[in-house]
Parts: sequence; C-alpha cells; structure tokens
Amino acid sequence: MISVELLAIFSSSFVLGLSGAMMPGPMLTVTIGESARRGFKAGPLIVLGHGLLELLLVLALILGLAEVLTMPRVGSTIAIVGGLFLLYMGWGMARDAYLGKITLDLSGKTAGSHPNDAGPAPRGMHPVLAGSVVSLSNPYWSIWWATVGLGYITLSLEKGTLGLAAFYTGHILSDLVWFCLIAGAVVAGRKFISTRVYRGILVACGIFLLWLGGMFIFRGFTGFT
Repeated sequence: MISVELLAIFSSSFVLGLSGAMMPGPMLTVTIGESARRGFKAGPLIVLGHGLLELLLVLALILGLAEVLTMPRVGSTIAIVGGLFLLYMGWGMARDAYLGKITLDLSGKTAGSHPNDAGPAPRGMHPVLAGSVVSLSNPYWSIWWATVGLGYITLSLEKGTLGLAAFYTGHILSDLVWFCLIAGAVVAGRKFISTRVYRGILVACGIFLLWLGGMFIFRGFTGFT
C-alpha cells in the first residue's frame, strides 16, 4: 500500500517539475518545432531523451556530482558550451525558416533539399537524442539539479528507494504531461497555420534560442571574472 509520505513526494515533485517545464526555454522551443515537423510523437520522444538523461543525472548526483557542478569555473564552462550550442541551433532554425528551406506539410513532414535539413533540432538528430542534448546544453538545468534537485533527492531518500522512485516518477511525469500537451496543440492547430505563419514561428523560436544562447555565454564569461 502506498504511504501518505510517498504520495506527498510524488505530488510535490510533479508540481515542482510542472512549474519548471512550463517556463519558456530550449526544450519547449524544440518541442514546438519538432512536433510541427514530425507530428505528435516528437513530444513523448523528446521527453524520453530528457528523462533518460535525468535518470543518469539523479544517479550521478547520488554519487557526489553535485559538489563538482556547483564549482564556479565548472558552472561557467557549462554556460559557455551550452550557449554556443544554443547559438548553433537558433541560427540554423531561423536561417532555414527565413530562406524557405523548411515548408509545412500536413502529413507532418517538412520539405527541403535534404530530408534532414537543419530545422528545429540539429541536422540529422533524432528527437530522443535532441531531448538529451537540448537539456544538457542548458546550464540552468544542471544548476537546478545540483541545488533543488539534489535537495529533493536527499529528502526522498529518507524513504529509501521507493521515495527516490516517487520523486523521479512525479518529476518526469510532469514533463511528459506538459510537452505532450504542447505537441498535441501544435499538431491540432497545424492545419490552420499557413506556411508563412509556420516559418515565422520557427524564425521567432530561432531568435529566442539565439538570445538565450547569448545570455548563457555572457553569464559564463562573467563567472570567470
């Protein structure tokens, strides 16, 4: 029988995770773009990659990685590398959408000079891999896990393995629910979106990633001073 304490860990973890998932960021941007290109399946596939990475990180945090991640120079390096990756993604997305290399297809595919032309995710990248790489490129994701995440893991472990499982399940379920809703909304509304509007959305998403990448790089360099 599930105890009240485990239900509390699960429910609070779900709410905490949902509040983070709903904030605009790289994963939301990529989910919107990939769902428009690949269909609804992109949402759960991106969350799968994201969830697998987080599972590995939870295990790593238990083994003491948090102390390393919170070191100033490590955090600054993560910010700079992550920012450069976001610049790459944002530039490719905005450029190809603006030049018309990405066109909307009601079947859920995009047309271009090559089936894997750079779009919402880096060239040739599967949504599962994109979910992991996009999460890893976000320095705030690492910092969150090294602080809030580690604290919650410590609390959950008071209930043993079941407590940790309740925490992780609630956290990843919040991501799955939110990003599947996003993917469903994109797919349901796609038939009402013209190619021009579609490209405009991708350009806007690309610009957002460029801004976010620049901010990460700036904060990374200031961390070294």
